Amino acid sequence: MENFTDVKYILDGFLFVFAGILVMWMAAGFAMLESGLTRTKNTATVLTKNIALFAISCIMFYFIGYNFMYGDGNAFIGSGAMLSGKTNEEMGYPVMADFFFQVVFVATAASVISGTIAERMKLWPFLIFVVVLSGVIYPIQGHWSWGGSELGGLISGFSDFAGSTVVHSVGGWAALAGVLILGARKGKYGKDGNVRPIPGSNLTLATLGTFILWMGWFGFNGGSQLALGSKEDIDGIASVIASTNMAACAGAIMAAVLTQLIYKKVDLTMVLNGALAGLVSCTAGPDLGMNIAFIEGLVGGALVVFAVPFFDKLRIDDPVGALSVHLVAGIWGTLAVGIFNSEVAILDQVKGIVIIGAFVFISSFIVWKILDLLIGLRVDEETEVNGLDIHETGLEAYPEFKRA
Repeated sequence: MENFTDVKYILDGFLFVFAGILVMWMAAGFAMLESGLTRTKNTATVLTKNIALFAISCIMFYFIGYNFMYGDGNAFIGSGAMLSGKTNEEMGYPVMADFFFQVVFVATAASVISGTIAERMKLWPFLIFVVVLSGVIYPIQGHWSWGGSELGGLISGFSDFAGSTVVHSVGGWAALAGVLILGARKGKYGKDGNVRPIPGSNLTLATLGTFILWMGWFGFNGGSQLALGSKEDIDGIASVIASTNMAACAGAIMAAVLTQLIYKKVDLTMVLNGALAGLVSCTAGPDLGMNIAFIEGLVGGALVVFAVPFFDKLRIDDPVGALSVHLVAGIWGTLAVGIFNSEVAILDQVKGIVIIGAFVFISSFIVWKILDLLIGLRVDEETEVNGLDIHETGLEAYPEFKRA
């Protein structure tokens, strides 16, 4: 009983709970960011998606996903009793604290998808996909890395401290599979190949969302130290949080400088996504120190500036730039660990990226395609033109705003 109530047990449990609360707050950040970067006629739908996906992710991960991810099972998938059947004493910290910290990561992956498919997907097909993602797809690939199975040795040596691949790229691959089936918003691409900008409705909200995400990321990366019971642990957490902040700063400034040089004006939306790309880039290796975080953030910020128009050239319509931020920067951040950490082989990082990416993309594509065939993913053209809010939710976020 003395070990059960010792200081380390309490501090480790507190870290999971407090960091999980910070990461949960990121759900509000995603909701504000997506609302700000899309049009007012779809805002109520955006907000409904974001609160519903969080609730669904938490329910599915509790009843199914956590066990698939952390149960003993086999190399491919975990199995056993709910929450692995392990006691607090066996874990060395409160099991429910660990569950809470892990479940908010699942919701983050689902939030990435929401922005990519915004303004033209029906509400319920998206939410059904979140059921499958949070209950099956995310936990299975998580079992291979954080669950400890290493997929029977296929990705042994793969390192992802807080989830550049396991969380962010997973959301990106699932989103890419969906948007390829869904197609672009009406009017986004002209027949002549020109890209027609569709401005977001509220850059104030988008900026607020970015700052909320930035703050939540301190829990995302800092909590991934997974322990607070020693001097070494708090030193590690402090370094991780400071490095996370540095990467975001570097990404934002790089995006500002590049857009000034390329477009002769600083693009706020790119600066916001530059900060987020810096955060994603640092997430696989925030324990590598401030200087490396600075480099990771700079490269992440630059990648976003070039990835956003690249996806547009491919006619892949991503209203909030989530593919550029979470998929592209997530891949870079995972590779960066192999580049800057002498204890991690770059080949192991590549194998992890490819195997996890292929599994998530293919499985997601199959699920999206089945949903499209059974109930259809896309709203009709009239609904898209008028806005999804009345059709999908029966409400308007801004009823006083009357459009011609």
